[in-house]
Amino acid sequence: MLTVDFQKLHLKPGNRVLDAGCGTGRHVCEAFRAGGVDVVGIDLKWEDLCKAATTLYLMREAEGGGQGRCLISRADVTTLPFRDGVFDAVICSEVLEHIADNRAAIGELVRVLKPGGNLVVSVPRFLPERICWALSEAYQHEPGGHIRIYRKKELQTLLEAAGTTCRGIRYKHGLHAPYWWLKCLVGHKNETSRPVNLYKKFLEWDIIKRPKLTRMLERILNPFIAKSIVFYLKKGT
Repeated sequence: MLTVDFQKLHLKPGNRVLDAGCGTGRHVCEAFRAGGVDVVGIDLKWEDLCKAATTLYLMREAEGGGQGRCLISRADVTTLPFRDGVFDAVICSEVLEHIADNRAAIGELVRVLKPGGNLVVSVPRFLPERICWALSEAYQHEPGGHIRIYRKKELQTLLEAAGTTCRGIRYKHGLHAPYWWLKCLVGHKNETSRPVNLYKKFLEWDIIKRPKLTRMLERILNPFIAKSIVFYLKKGT
């Protein structure tokens, strides 16, 4: 499930892309598919990094090794181990809500980006996330979970103060917000709830099949209950 629209990044062969907080590699792999693009994924969770690296390796083998270079490494978003201005595009999806020093993280994302480069940041949207917190105290206080809920203007101000200009805001995953509300209602770690499991199967089916009806439904829902808000920004020259 992709949160970032890669068509908005206009990637070209030879570009370098960083996915800061890459998890299991959904956006790293999509960037790699662009062809001739060098991709770097960093995260702190070793198990997720192993999954991302395995997927990239299999992609590279399947496509004959004709793609760009790729690197998966363990690193902290607040102290990125890269020199200034090395990346053409930086992605940070569903990460900042986990980080105590979010200003330091934002500063690092912008520092390693080339002047004129594209930065994409997504976080949980305020209202759907606030409902999750209201429904489940356990979800709210999950170790390693979300420590804050951003309002749109608050995060945009932080990102632009670091040296970027916001060129667009989009909303994603309107069908996913009710799933998380349901999980929080029955216990967000409850693996036996039939309604939750049925909804999960529906979402998995939708991600694979992408039927026109659910695509239209999600477009209708996104302005109101999208799970994620996505900022498309450009670093000043």
